[in-house]
Amino acid sequence: MLIDFHTHVGQVWNNHEELTPEGMLRWMDAHGIEKAVLLPLESPEGASFYILTRDALALAKAHPDRFIPFCCVDPRMAINGGKAGIKTVIQRYLDQGAKGFGEVKVALPIEDPRMQVLYEICDELRLCVLFHLDGIRCTDRAGLPGLERMLRTYPHVNFIGHANGWWASISADMTDDQMNAYPKTPVVPGGAADRLLTQYPNMYADLSAGSGHNAIARDLAHGRQFLERHREKLFFATDYLMPGQEVLQFDLFANLDLAKDTWDLISHRNAQRVLNL
Repeated sequence: MLIDFHTHVGQVWNNHEELTPEGMLRWMDAHGIEKAVLLPLESPEGASFYILTRDALALAKAHPDRFIPFCCVDPRMAINGGKAGIKTVIQRYLDQGAKGFGEVKVALPIEDPRMQVLYEICDELRLCVLFHLDGIRCTDRAGLPGLERMLRTYPHVNFIGHANGWWASISADMTDDQMNAYPKTPVVPGGAADRLLTQYPNMYADLSAGSGHNAIARDLAHGRQFLERHREKLFFATDYLMPGQEVLQFDLFANLDLAKDTWDLISHRNAQRVLNL
């Protein structure tokens, strides 16, 4: 079984073709993907067009055996009732089948008080939070001190790391100016991503996009060890979002020769466990 933990159906960017539900299903079938997590994008910094939670929920209802919907709320939205009002909206989404929260792709620091309202609600509801960390969205500093404080403050939230700032942090020499980068140098052991995955039971990561591929492929010996070491904390994912998109994860994993138990966990068992599938 193969579960893709990070996809978007719709039109994400204005210079990309729209990905239809039928197109996504054909692509999944062609690559042996049994189920895909559908992530909304409901922040202006997240994409050229909004990908709405209600559309992800409707698509999952139409194809319950193929799609796993997440929900999302921008903490800056005009929702009446403060935290209680936001929680009511999220609970409504959960009642309609949402299995997690994200993609959080908001131009705020990752520990901004408005973001922490979301984390507090997700902590109460035992929801995982998939965030996009780079130099613009869910921002932090080298070493990820803000994220670490959130891991300690909200222990019942399974935080799922994604994007350049998170994955560049696989190397201990990562700097603030690499938050949007795809570093090509060998990994220096002891990076923040490695350390947080080791120290915190509520830290996870998805291996999607160019950033996830680069983190493993830039130093294959280290990457293979990293995957084995954190095999219970990682999710196979692609960030597939437009027809004809090149997805490097397929060839990467085909050539890594991971232990079967490791691949089973990364390819589907971790997703089944974390999302209670």
